[in-house]
Amino acid sequence: MSEAALRYAENFCSGIRPDRMYSVSDWADNHRILPQRASAEPGPWRTARTPYLKDIMDALGPRSKAETVVFMKGAQVGGTECGNNWLGFIIHHVPGPALFVQPTVEMAKRTSKQRLAPMIAESPALAERVKDPRARDSGNTQLAKEYPGGILVITGANSAVGLRSMPVRYLFLDEVDGYDHDVDGEGDPVELAVKRTATFARNRKVFIVSTPTVKGFSRIETAFERSDQRYFNVPCPECGTMQPIVWGNIRWENRDPSTAVLVCEHCEAEIPEYKKTWLLENGRWVATGKGDGKTAGFHLSALYSPLGWFSWEQAVRDFLQAKKAGAEALKTWSNTVLGETWEDAGETVDEHALLAKREEYPAEVPAGALVLCAGVDVQDDRLEVAVYGYGPGEESWAIDYRVLWGDPGQQALWKQLDDILMTGTYKSEHGHRMRISATCIDSGGHHTQAVYDYVKPRQSHRVFAIKGMAGFGRPILSSPSRKRTGRNRRQVNLFTVGVDPAKGLLYSRLKLTEKGPGYCHFPANEDFDGEFFAQLTAEKCVTRYVKGFPKREWIKTRSRNEALDCTVYALAALYNLNPKWDALVARMKKQQDGEEPQEDKPKRAPTQGRRRRKSWVNSF
Repeated sequence: MSEAALRYAENFCSGIRPDRMYSVSDWADNHRILPQRASAEPGPWRTARTPYLKDIMDALGPRSKAETVVFMKGAQVGGTECGNNWLGFIIHHVPGPALFVQPTVEMAKRTSKQRLAPMIAESPALAERVKDPRARDSGNTQLAKEYPGGILVITGANSAVGLRSMPVRYLFLDEVDGYDHDVDGEGDPVELAVKRTATFARNRKVFIVSTPTVKGFSRIETAFERSDQRYFNVPCPECGTMQPIVWGNIRWENRDPSTAVLVCEHCEAEIPEYKKTWLLENGRWVATGKGDGKTAGFHLSALYSPLGWFSWEQAVRDFLQAKKAGAEALKTWSNTVLGETWEDAGETVDEHALLAKREEYPAEVPAGALVLCAGVDVQDDRLEVAVYGYGPGEESWAIDYRVLWGDPGQQALWKQLDDILMTGTYKSEHGHRMRISATCIDSGGHHTQAVYDYVKPRQSHRVFAIKGMAGFGRPILSSPSRKRTGRNRRQVNLFTVGVDPAKGLLYSRLKLTEKGPGYCHFPANEDFDGEFFAQLTAEKCVTRYVKGFPKREWIKTRSRNEALDCTVYALAALYNLNPKWDALVARMKKQQDGEEPQEDKPKRAPTQGRRRRKSWVNSF
């Protein structure tokens, strides 16, 4: 038989040979190298460092009968590296077509560059199978890695094209709670991706990983509930009782996080954190549900994070800070630390309670307010303007609320607005007069061009056009797009405001009862009357089901909500300003110690190209 025929026969046999019995954790311990530039602990992978990951990884291997593996987790437990080990195992040991999905294409590119590329380059077993991207016809690009027997495609859940690109045997869905519920009008991205595995129904593997979000909207929780629901149990060093590490058994003394210990649920022995390594080494996964027989589910909180990563002390510290900051911070803490969904009690605020908590200000602008920001809502017959002062921790003070009557198509109305934004000042408790540092004006109504015409020559004074966009996954303020307008086609920066998360943040702060970070102050004057608070609380967050999927959205409970809109726009202006609070506090203290009080004059904001000057509040 010729050499070519022998090579052909060898390759043919290799292709039809059953997968060797080799676990993912064994592969990781023998072949995975954590790169210097992408890992806090570079060098050879050691499963012993995170013993709880062994069963999760091995459930992804050919020995396991599980078709789908679900990992519902907190932060800093090694979940992403667990998935990366599986991808390395696939490339080296059981090659086949694979799809790796991140929430967005941009995140997919970043993950490929910062995680996958270094892993492949530093692990010899992978480097010899995935060619150097600089080589001609290497098949190694940012979003595709070819190797003998298969290809790994990396894409975003926001790309329908990427999700239907090819049939796949292996599917890695990372941070699924960050996916949109509908992609390009083609349906749920998870369903689209899972359909890609239909060709390999007999030997496919699907790995679903995420930190959870809101109860009723969490994909990872839904997937976990279909599984056998395993929790990692550890033994008590005193009585030997096996038990999960739960938040209710973490105790501390006198609000001192450094005293945090785990209390045994059986004998109540106090277990110090330095014993965590022993706890993890002797722990085991315990299934608590029957499931569908095809899905292995694992739940793990950040309380299991190994020594040197995330500590019980830090968990307590973060909890105390979140408790003080309000519901939004507690939700984040619950999601990222406990790995649990957050159940909203209902996003509503009592207008009468807000009216009752108004207070007498010692001056137009109380001492804690270090910058002033404005939000402007444009109606067909008026402008409504809210001015807020902000201090460290985004504590806020309502300062002024005006209704300017007139036609937005006429200059006279905008001249009235100039009297507030450009030349108006407010007397501070510190003794100096303050000007408005940043303003956001809504351009999404019937007078878009009028707004553009107004802000165009005033952008250097941080007067910006905005457009509100719905969607809970959006940032409160996004980078601007550039609109060309007017005879000379000058550019106007148009910022996008994520109104849904902004309203959620605002409503959580309106519920705070303890003054400090996030607390909202209101003055006892006629501008802030019952009608103002009725408008401020004129929306509530509800859940609707669209094509069987829950969707959160804000709906009006009354017709007028201008005060709410203006307040959201003022918050967006603060985010645009991005003040350095420590520097501002130092400056104010310096003035109080003897310098002449001065009128605040914000520096000109950037208007051209990429040259960005700092706001006056950042010029120290």
